Amino acid sequence: MLRVLAITKIFPNAAEPLSAPFNRQQFAALATRCSLEVMGTIPWFPGAGLLGTWSSAGKLAGVPREEVIEGIHVRHPRTLFVPRLAHATWGPLYAASIAPALLPYRDKVDVVLGSWAYPDGFAAVIAARLLGVPCVVKLHGSDINLIAKLPGPRRMLSWALPRATKVVAVSRALADEVVQLGVRREAVAIVMNGVDAELFHPRDRTAARSELGLPAGPIALYVGNLKEEKGVLDLAAAWTTVAHALPAATLVVVGGGPAAGALAAAVAPLGDSVRLVGPQPLPAVPTYMAACDLLVLPSHAEGTPNVVLEALASGRRVVATRVGGIPDLVTRPELGELVPPRAPDALAEAIVRSLPTPYAPATVAQLGARGGWDASAAALYEVLVGAASATVNGHP
Repeated sequence: MLRVLAITKIFPNAAEPLSAPFNRQQFAALATRCSLEVMGTIPWFPGAGLLGTWSSAGKLAGVPREEVIEGIHVRHPRTLFVPRLAHATWGPLYAASIAPALLPYRDKVDVVLGSWAYPDGFAAVIAARLLGVPCVVKLHGSDINLIAKLPGPRRMLSWALPRATKVVAVSRALADEVVQLGVRREAVAIVMNGVDAELFHPRDRTAARSELGLPAGPIALYVGNLKEEKGVLDLAAAWTTVAHALPAATLVVVGGGPAAGALAAAVAPLGDSVRLVGPQPLPAVPTYMAACDLLVLPSHAEGTPNVVLEALASGRRVVATRVGGIPDLVTRPELGELVPPRAPDALAEAIVRSLPTPYAPATVAQLGARGGWDASAAALYEVLVGAASATVNGHP
């Protein structure tokens, strides 16, 4: 049986059980095909535990050294980083931090899988060399579209990614970006994310609204991290126009993050037309999907966002920005409308057009159908098997 060691900081843990549900679901399906262990790294610096209120590292200080998540054995080694110099130094510090934790895996791993380009993928390439096995690096979106644009990480990734046996991208646009970092086109595989069809499928809108206590008028939904690069402040600006044009409309925002305070302040004058419900566990998200008329995703950059896949599978139309792999998902007017990023006026116009427009949820679900997590994991498994059978990249 293929033996895989995954290295990633984007994975659930005791302190953040809702983190990275896409990795949890794909890895759970992957673990049915191979022997999988996850090194779910935790950022750390001296005194981090004393700063739990102000630092993300502090909030993670209490995570246990080992857990079992979805039946997968997960270790949580701490990785040193310097907050003010994180981008420039994190890759090397991350690799050095996990090196001692690699000793138990010598001769017990066939391939290393790094999930997230930097610092995880960078460190995974080094870890694979220390273990004498091939490396596969899986990309997600912001790791290449944003982080890889910074000078320090770009230099590190230009060294590391061409030395991976394979690089996995979740969209064609992301594959094109990574080729610009020196990765051979033939070394890039596209593996789409999946959708849990047991959770995300067309459901009764009225029943979902009743369960959640939401009103009967048109509802737009945002689900995701509350970050500026996700366009949440653009959405707040756009909603001022939407609320004027459609007084009965409601925007429901599911999620939390660093822009939560700025978002709350921006929408405060809009009163009950915006509801900020905070982070929700994955099993609750389908009910919010069912309750809405329209999913809105105004990101500045993306890979292939799972929330769009989940909305379409739920039979809900989408208004999103024309970035990353989103145009590969919203391919026809029946599925929704695309607008430029960082354009609140265009976003508002599209929402005003789309929100009151009737449509058949079953048609959206049928036209927007994609594979499930089992199919996604099967495709990733084939990439890993191919890498494991290849000669370890011999670059110095």
